[in-house]
Amino acid sequence: MSPFNIEAQISKTVKELPPSGIRKFFDIVSEMKDAISLGVGEPDFVTPWNVREAGIYSLEKGQTYYTSNSGLKELRQEITYYLKRKYGISYDPYEQVVVTVGGSEAIDLMIRSIISNGDEVLIPEPSFVCYKPCTVLAGGVPVPIVTRAEDDFRLTAQQLREKITAKTKLLILPFPNNPTGAIMSRADLESIAEVLRGTNIMVLSDEIYGELTYEGEHTPFSAIPDMYERTVIVNGFSKAYAMTGWRLGYAVGPKPIIAAMTKIHQYAIMCAPTTSQYAAIEALKNCDEDIIHMTKEYNYRRRVLVEGFRKMGLDCYEPRGAFYVFPSIQKTGMTSEAFCRRLLEEEKVAVVPGTAFGESGEGFVRCSYAYSIQNINEAVKRMTRFVRKYI
Repeated sequence: MSPFNIEAQISKTVKELPPSGIRKFFDIVSEMKDAISLGVGEPDFVTPWNVREAGIYSLEKGQTYYTSNSGLKELRQEITYYLKRKYGISYDPYEQVVVTVGGSEAIDLMIRSIISNGDEVLIPEPSFVCYKPCTVLAGGVPVPIVTRAEDDFRLTAQQLREKITAKTKLLILPFPNNPTGAIMSRADLESIAEVLRGTNIMVLSDEIYGELTYEGEHTPFSAIPDMYERTVIVNGFSKAYAMTGWRLGYAVGPKPIIAAMTKIHQYAIMCAPTTSQYAAIEALKNCDEDIIHMTKEYNYRRRVLVEGFRKMGLDCYEPRGAFYVFPSIQKTGMTSEAFCRRLLEEEKVAVVPGTAFGESGEGFVRCSYAYSIQNINEAVKRMTRFVRKYI
């Protein structure tokens, strides 16, 4: 009788999934004295006090029970009010909204709701780390579309057209983008919509950084003519409201898709955290000014970091959304992985290899400016010292 082999019990699909490239350097820096991390995309602002107070008050009132699978009715209503007043798009709070455990769950639910074995999912890259794994776990085939610095890391209509096949089921639109900070203007989105008209391709528009746009106004993809019925918008509270630990997101979209997502959510999760939902109601109602304040601060930090990279001699695209800078480190002659490892070892600064966001990220690193200006200035000083040894 052969001995029991626990490793053999793990799914082959799961075994073959690579671990997140973001977390590796974060784990190292957490054990390193005097290290500075620009690696994790987490606001350094504390959740606004009135939002925390709303969560605390819900606990004091004993509101500690399950909510509806779709989320608290009042929260779903506030989400639809927000989308209407901010962007002029209307959704039914009872049938077109599902509240999730962060935006990441909403992404997973949407992909699993529509993808069958062999379906192709178009993913502009570099982009957030979860799209490919979620596609693979659903049985789909990820199809990267490489965006380029010379195009401001935008997805072009021609690139999209060239990747569509008879098996294409879903396009993911990750803008404003993590890690590049790229945005898509309304005109850019209209050119994408023109390619999609006449197809049966669905769109997952990840708009978690929509409020953090520094040039022009963010346009939801469902606001583009003819795109409403094929688009699911994913958003949440982590970034704009500095609520990462509250783990709350949502999706809005066509009734049949939201119903399918809710069905999976029922079995896998039941409902999003009740306390977080009460806090989110307050955030949507009364935190517009907090968002304006935080965005102004991010904008200042953005300019400091971009200027810092350019002064040290690196090519650096100017991001127009989110809170990341994605400089090219090719002049150093190092791979992205080697650059990040040596920077951490020699100067105790942690950034993320561009390859964590797809193979096309080679030659780049991601730096978050969701950190204090003091940390950013010190990190720039250390990185300048490091880079000038190699270029």
